[in-house]
Amino acid sequence: MQFVFIPERVCSKMFMIEVDEKTRTITGFDFKGGCPGNLRGIGRLIRGMRIDDVIDRFENMPICPTSKVTSCPEQLRRALIELRAKLDTGLTPERPRFGLESFASVQK
Repeated sequence: MQFVFIPERVCSKMFMIEVDEKTRTITGFDFKGGCPGNLRGIGRLIRGMRIDDVIDRFENMPICPTSKVTSCPEQLRRALIELRAKLDTGLTPERPRFGLESFASVQK
């Protein structure tokens, strides 16, 4: 299952998270915007991890000096908390459509 999350107050504009619904294991992570080296590194590190383990590991992360409020790891943690809640309630997110209209709300 693919889950799309729009982070707030960071350089990244979109996270696309692939998750195995049965095992709740992250099978893929991609992003738009942000620091490619850092986010690719995070993606490689979290691939194969369970959602709950990543949520626990990213708790109390330092904030980004440019945002003064949050960081990409904290925003990824929030995305996974939201995804976990949807899985817990049995609500699977609508499969995103990746045409031009899906990026209309993403600010540059």
